[in-house]
Amino acid sequence: MDQLFKLKERGTSVVTEILAGVTTFLTMVYIVIVNPGILSTTGMEFHGVFMATVLASIVATLIMGLFANYPIVIAPGMGLNAYFAFTVVGGNGVPWQVALGAVFIAGLLFIVLSLTSFRYVLLDAIPASLKHAITAGIGLFITFIGLQNAKIIVSSPATLVTLGNLREPMTALTLIGLIISLVLLAYQVRGYLFFGMLITAVLAWIYGLLALPDTFLAAPTGLAATAF
Repeated sequence: MDQLFKLKERGTSVVTEILAGVTTFLTMVYIVIVNPGILSTTGMEFHGVFMATVLASIVATLIMGLFANYPIVIAPGMGLNAYFAFTVVGGNGVPWQVALGAVFIAGLLFIVLSLTSFRYVLLDAIPASLKHAITAGIGLFITFIGLQNAKIIVSSPATLVTLGNLREPMTALTLIGLIISLVLLAYQVRGYLFFGMLITAVLAWIYGLLALPDTFLAAPTGLAATAF
């Protein structure tokens, strides 16, 4: 492990990387539900998009870790999926099959460009302010979805969004989880986000807000409806 990933050279350890990996997984695994949730509004089969999201994330992350030796998770991007669903398909009436074909061609073009020096020209052509704005925008978008799912904010005919009922059990639990994570962060506890989510999950299970599934393993379904 140390020879492959140069852990000592980079001031880390196997335990640290495993904890960081689990934390990263738990903070980004929402994408396997949100992405098919958004794309299924176009008529695509939810379970097919679910499996495609999982497989794409696995393959891309393994490439990043094993070949680039970089500890970054790669998954379908938030923002682009909304643009695909609500602007290209929903707004312009393009069939999702045609839109997916365009995405595939664009992917091939990006692969070709990444093999040439043009990628540096492309990256340098994007202003630094726009790069920061994209990062902040995606972060705000994901935060907005999280606040909606927790019902901390709800729709309002007067102001579009307004504060939700903080006394609702799931909403209150979300706030408690945030407070726990922030307290652990303030005390500089390593893995504070992971432990915050773990404690919140245990509290949810104790108060009957988290139901364990009947089975933890199931054969993938739905790929035939969307593949190729």
